[in-house]
Formats: sequence, structure tokens, C-alpha cells
Amino acid sequence: MRWSQDTSPSSADNLNNVRCEATRRFRNKKEFLKAKIDELETNSKTENIRDLYRGISDFKKGYQPTINMIRDEKIDLVIDCHRILARR
Repeated sequence: MRWSQDTSPSSADNLNNVRCEATRRFRNKKEFLKAKIDELETNSKTENIRDLYRGISDFKKGYQPTINMIRDEKIDLVIDCHRILARR
């Protein structure tokens, strides 16, 4: 987000480079999924059970963003990151 809000040329170049790399990595979804399955198969063969089940659960659940929130003294939810840092 900061890269997209900053208007300097270097920031725009960094944002474009990150976008290009992300596009290049996920251009072919079949290759990505095949690599993930091969990684799970390798973990299974080497008896690395913890990484195997972690990979399976990540594969099933997909990307799950985390939400940072805590409760303050008045038992109200605090979601703003600056107020959370001030609270800690």
C-alpha cells in the first residue's frame, strides 16, 4: 500500500518490479500447483509429517489474512494499528 501511495519514481519502479515478479511466479497456475504437490510428496517420502500436514492444511484453506484486533480497558475492540501499538 505504501508503494502505491508514494509518488516517487523509485517507489513506482519497486512496485512494478514486485508486480512483475508476482505475475511471473503465478502465471501458470498448473505449474504452481504441481510444484506444491511435488513438495507434499517429498515431505511424505522423507517422513517429514509435520510439514506434510501443514502443507495439506494450507492447500485446503488457501490464503487467510489475519486481522489484528484487541480489546481495550472499556472492552471495546481496537482495530487501528496505531492504537494497538500504543496499547502495548
